[in-house]
Amino acid sequence: MEPISETLKRVVNAPEFSKRYEKMKTEILEDRGVQAFLTENAELVNKDMVDRGLHKLYEYTSQNHDCESCENVASCHNVMKGYVPNLTIVRGSIDLDYTRCRQKTIEDERRQVSAMISSMHMPKDVLQARLATVTYDHNTRVNLGTAANAFMEEVKTTGNLPSKGFYIFGEFGVGKSYVLGALANELAEQKIKTVLVYVPEFLREMKHAIQDQSLQEKVDYVKKAPVLMLDDLGAETLSSWTRDEILGTVLHYRMAENLPTFITSNFDYDGLEEHLAYSGKGERELVKAARIMERIRSITIPMRLSGKNRRDG
Repeated sequence: MEPISETLKRVVNAPEFSKRYEKMKTEILEDRGVQAFLTENAELVNKDMVDRGLHKLYEYTSQNHDCESCENVASCHNVMKGYVPNLTIVRGSIDLDYTRCRQKTIEDERRQVSAMISSMHMPKDVLQARLATVTYDHNTRVNLGTAANAFMEEVKTTGNLPSKGFYIFGEFGVGKSYVLGALANELAEQKIKTVLVYVPEFLREMKHAIQDQSLQEKVDYVKKAPVLMLDDLGAETLSSWTRDEILGTVLHYRMAENLPTFITSNFDYDGLEEHLAYSGKGERELVKAARIMERIRSITIPMRLSGKNRRDG
């Protein structure tokens, strides 16, 4: 049996192999990226270095260097998905290093933005909202639209969060939740974490949290959020416990710490106070409701949102 070294020698020395090798080498050296690299490093690169580094040059030319042919990182065909090769010289040899491609950079930034928003029971379309796509009724454009943009402008120019958020109230389906999502995404792009909470489901969850002993942890997570958004306050069935021990605790903490809080509701301030006065047992507790509303009024600016029901067709 012929030794493998002799077999390889015979194959390499075969005329057909030499032709294919020279053809491949020519194609590699005619690549625009390779030519630019060789021109830029003409004083350092010699023929011997090129011959020794031909496999690296081939690795470079056999991969994509832009994202035009890739819909996303998952469809990338490069050796390292989401990374493009760059020719370099390391200790007298041609080598490659890899950098993030444009598509991976975009996807990574999107993930970073998404990670800045913690959602509790909020619909997906709300989490994709942007202020630029929010449409306002003519009567509310000046108030809410201007206020939302002014809020974000202050964050961007000063780097600080205003202490007051908005109390956005209006009829069912006019886009109150969507405004919250848009603001949350704008804040996320400024690397500010927001917790969005759908209040009815959150309060139901708190009842179960007593059993698994996670109540305090969940309440602390919500009340200490850099920015808190409470969606659909007033749609829940309240008990004295959820009103006083959950809502009251969260709102008191945020008032004391000057943390911005955004709330949406179908009720205006007075209507919400009336709603909060009634517990699940039908008792009317005006003083306790007034105490909750005092906190809400101190940490929010009321903004009416009117318009047609966007959920109808």
